[in-house]
Amino acid sequence: MTSDPDPFVHLPHLRDAIADPATSSYRSLDLTAMDNRMRRAGQTKPWRRTEAERETLRQATFADRPETDLWIFAYGSLMWDPAVHFREVRKAHLSGYHRSFCLRSRMGRGSFEQPGLMAALDIGGACHGLVFCIDRADVEAETRFLWAREMAMNAYDAVFMPLDTPQGPVEALAFVINHDCENYMAGLSLDETARMIARAEGLFGRNLAYLDNLADHFAMLDVDDPDFAALHARARALAGDPVET
Repeated sequence: MTSDPDPFVHLPHLRDAIADPATSSYRSLDLTAMDNRMRRAGQTKPWRRTEAERETLRQATFADRPETDLWIFAYGSLMWDPAVHFREVRKAHLSGYHRSFCLRSRMGRGSFEQPGLMAALDIGGACHGLVFCIDRADVEAETRFLWAREMAMNAYDAVFMPLDTPQGPVEALAFVINHDCENYMAGLSLDETARMIARAEGLFGRNLAYLDNLADHFAMLDVDDPDFAALHARARALAGDPVET
């Protein structure tokens, strides 16, 4: 009798750095509670897709795809809390898109009074991250949780794209910024970005903690990103807790 493969066989040092999907709060998102929060903040028009609209998009994304394992590219909070059951995780590199703090957050990591900024993939450059493999038998169920989290609003487009990993190339699903989204914020300077992140806090905690988590995972993955390092240092300094050098 053989045991199941170890999901962390390639990255054993991440075993305690990635949240157990079974206990992730993202698997039980209460969108109704979020609706109430948005109404209290003065949001009168619909701010998110209905479940039926999300499901239509999800089915369209996979309509012409073979029934096989699914790779998901993680470049933000999915890196430490993917909230989906996976059978393998690898370090990954994406060419043609970069990690950009261009998505305004007025709920998860910010508020209407003090919006935060979340990472998204935008055109140009390259991006290091993780890629998770969902077993083909679990794709239907797990992508429902993923869509409730990533596709509730119109912030992202779900796009399949090639990635490089140390174990070989894969095609993965990635969530790319929708330039038509009202929360897309292009052209912010490093200082403007850092100031928003340093001050913001929302339903899921401080925006700065999101940056700290990214910095921790970059260190564990030996990722050298000077632009991110400069942003992290500036945001920490503005928050009164500078990064140790």
